[in-house]
Amino acid sequence: MSIDVRPFEPFDLPGMYRVCLRTGDSGRDATALYRDPDLLPHIYAGPYPAADPGLTFVAADEDGVIGYIVATADTPGFDAWLEDHWWPPLRRRHPLSSAADPGDGTQDWQRVEHIHRPGPPDPAALYDRYPAHLHIDILPRGQGAGVGRRLMDALLAALRERGVRGLHLGVGSGNPGAHAFYLRVGFTEHERQGWGSVMVRDLTR
Repeated sequence: MSIDVRPFEPFDLPGMYRVCLRTGDSGRDATALYRDPDLLPHIYAGPYPAADPGLTFVAADEDGVIGYIVATADTPGFDAWLEDHWWPPLRRRHPLSSAADPGDGTQDWQRVEHIHRPGPPDPAALYDRYPAHLHIDILPRGQGAGVGRRLMDALLAALRERGVRGLHLGVGSGNPGAHAFYLRVGFTEHERQGWGSVMVRDLTR
């Protein structure tokens, strides 16, 4: 199987949305958890290439997109962009009144809550040293073939070219495989919290 890792193109977005959903339950398929299959990728995939397509890379085989990495070089700036450009139409489409648990196991309501209340920013000291952040998702058929490392290498090269000094991410405690992957590609654990770990990588070395 030949897998191409390349910069994002606009036609990749539907494939990225599918990958996000099918890996959205701590690396497992989250399709059954959502009535609206676009809600999760609207948060964790879609805004990044809209804000800065130069920091999105995809992996594709003959059947389409099997993985991607998205990032921003400036997390506070990205958060401000979300407030100005991304969240307003989504808030109109998904009013806060729909952020109530229907009791059927679906999680749309949690994502609607996130859209309206993204939560407090990380500490300024983290942003000062590690201003960039990323998300990476790969379908099972693309795992174990070095795709994750290739995507990460492409992103790190792009960030270094811009002079970005550091990178951070969050990984949930329910995804130990991802935690191990980040350690292998040079991240260290910066802080452990109830939901998981904040991991960082210095790009100046």
